[in-house]
Amino acid sequence: MTQPRKQLISLNDTPYYHCVSRCVRRAFLCGPGKGYNFEHRRSWITQRLKQLASMFCIDIAAYAVMSNHYHVVFRVNKELCDNLSRDQVIDRWRLLFKGPVIVQRYCAGQFLDAEELKVVDEVVDDWRERLCSISWFMRCLNEHLARLANAEDNCKGRFWEGRFKSQALLDEKAVLSCMAYVDLNPIRANMAKTPETSDYTSIQERLDIIPNSAKSKPAEDNTDTRNLAELMAFSGNQKADDKPENLPFLLTDYLELVDWTGRAIRNDKRGHISEALPPILTRLGFDQKDWLHTCCHIEKHFGRAIGPVAKLQTLCDKARLKWLHGSRRCRELYNNLAVT
Repeated sequence: MTQPRKQLISLNDTPYYHCVSRCVRRAFLCGPGKGYNFEHRRSWITQRLKQLASMFCIDIAAYAVMSNHYHVVFRVNKELCDNLSRDQVIDRWRLLFKGPVIVQRYCAGQFLDAEELKVVDEVVDDWRERLCSISWFMRCLNEHLARLANAEDNCKGRFWEGRFKSQALLDEKAVLSCMAYVDLNPIRANMAKTPETSDYTSIQERLDIIPNSAKSKPAEDNTDTRNLAELMAFSGNQKADDKPENLPFLLTDYLELVDWTGRAIRNDKRGHISEALPPILTRLGFDQKDWLHTCCHIEKHFGRAIGPVAKLQTLCDKARLKWLHGSRRCRELYNNLAVT
């Protein structure tokens, strides 16, 4: 049975989420096909992601744009959203929508009495909630892309197959494994041989490699393209050392881990892999076999959440569910790890 989105996304449980959207009928509507090539649409997605991340209070940890779907790992920055002033909220939201007439009057500097200002504040409160809403972020992303694609095809109808899929990432181990899963999607699909050649992925961007097709002029729209958000920084980066909003890993560790995992997945011969595991696996308490299995089956073996069993149970209690898909696998994965 379909669950309300508010039951699937709870910022009280975690700010991190993995989201996936697929094209209708899983057709190759974002890549090459028989008699056509829509490869340029993948750059639409990456550019729109960056535009929206600069407007919303939502950070991008990882992404991968495939031929018929895309993955993105978000972090909702609720603290930033709560600290925005009235004018800052209005400025961000009006980059996307004009807003009601009374807000337009406020922005134009016209006089508003106390009751009218109260109405403005009510609108701003609603917009503030939307600025940290993954549902609104995905709506603004998918609707925009669908309109562009339909206009290019000179047709009407669905572009995406339905609601986006979301998975809550309940601890840093889940975040790390899901980021690696996303960055390695092109390798698992046999579209690339190495992380640095995995076009339209966050790991390629972190390596300062930009595909030629992504450098083309973006499609014209009404959004501000001057400031595109950067990916979330890692703790230990020279630019941002040990800030709480950073990813709790070293970038060098993550790059090493993804490269090692990619070789393991591609060769499918675990016995031939070096015994020297990346240090981050040891620190997080991951077993080599469990890590590889997790990075290959994030969507298949896990449902709406990934994390320690105790946190899954808390999520079940809040949603009034008896169990969540993937609970057994989480129990196996976190069997020897202390719940944090």
